Amino acid sequence: MAKLRQEVDPDEVGLDHKALDRLDQHFAHYVDVERLPGFLVSVARGGRVAHLTAHGYRDVAAKLPVTPDTLYRIYSMTKPVTAVAALILMEEGKLSLDDPVADHLPAFADMRVYDSGSGAGLKTRPVEQPMLIRHLMTHTSGLTFAFYHSHPVDALYREAHLESSVPPGANLAETIDVYASLPLQFEPGTQWNYSVASNVLGRIVEVVSGQRLDEFFAERIFRPLGMPDAGFQVPDEKADRLSELYGDADGGGIEPIAGLPLRGGRPRFLSGSGGMAASPYDVHRFAEFLRRRGELDGTRLLAPETVDLMASNHLPGGADMRAFGSPAHQESGNDGIGFGLSVSVVIDPDRTQAPMGLGAFGWSGVATTTFWVDPGRDLTVQFMTQLRPKSSLKIMPELKQLVHEAITG
Repeated sequence: MAKLRQEVDPDEVGLDHKALDRLDQHFAHYVDVERLPGFLVSVARGGRVAHLTAHGYRDVAAKLPVTPDTLYRIYSMTKPVTAVAALILMEEGKLSLDDPVADHLPAFADMRVYDSGSGAGLKTRPVEQPMLIRHLMTHTSGLTFAFYHSHPVDALYREAHLESSVPPGANLAETIDVYASLPLQFEPGTQWNYSVASNVLGRIVEVVSGQRLDEFFAERIFRPLGMPDAGFQVPDEKADRLSELYGDADGGGIEPIAGLPLRGGRPRFLSGSGGMAASPYDVHRFAEFLRRRGELDGTRLLAPETVDLMASNHLPGGADMRAFGSPAHQESGNDGIGFGLSVSVVIDPDRTQAPMGLGAFGWSGVATTTFWVDPGRDLTVQFMTQLRPKSSLKIMPELKQLVHEAITG
């Protein structure tokens, strides 16, 4: 069994062990006051794990502890994996960032875009420019999510039963056709709006490769990189390692809630947007692959320049996500953060909500999981738990602040 292990003393690689102890104590307090069920945090420098802490429970009621081999629903941390799959196909000459989506998915050939009104009075018009694959990978496609309540098109997604991004019982191909039947919020390339775009990208990977998404991921990414527990399902023999998912209880504390169904057989819907489970070892391997610019342990999946492209800001004019964001994304937390190909990228450290190095990139999941790569500091970090809070916890900026305080050289 592959299990993440600490490999070096933090002080040997320019990390302050006392500051890292404070980090552990800070998040252990969240467990003590029942704001988190448990957590795992790892910090690696130069590819070697210098700090690894597992604390609390993966199953609170059963008192099953978090361990280095606990499995997690990583939700939107699936998106960078889908991007890597598409980039592999691009390097093989089978895709281009500037391919119209309709070249691979004909249902998108005659897209319409929101013009005015709402409800029964909503008006649309033909798009002026086609949606491109680069728009999917940068979340500038005009697609959206049903759970937003900031635009009339969001309501159309809810009417189409897309509350969980997939109509009940549909597979990926059927779901994509539903997306294509709905108008876009805006002209492709004109705003940043986090959306179902990675599901569309996942379907393109299937069409171009001739493989189901889980097969492509396993054959072309997980096995070559040595990510043995990553995938879209958790087999019976690993089910006891899967953490329960929790949400905020009405009376305070946390309680189990329904999560992504991963146990058992192959799921009908393979979500390139948020369908994966993984262990901390898997996440560490993937982050290190990106830190090493497309290679790990002698296995190269992408050229260094391709990873550099992935981790560069693609928003027009060097804008950050707040300046270029749709109304749903103009909160201050996006200051100084640009967007690459399915990862966020720090473009102005002085304006970010928490200390981050210039060029640091990564992504998070809705169950309070995150990873990032800081090339300038030769650093990879992950934080794993299973909590979908109703209110906003400040775990991500606090984690970044505490890691920043531990860097001494």
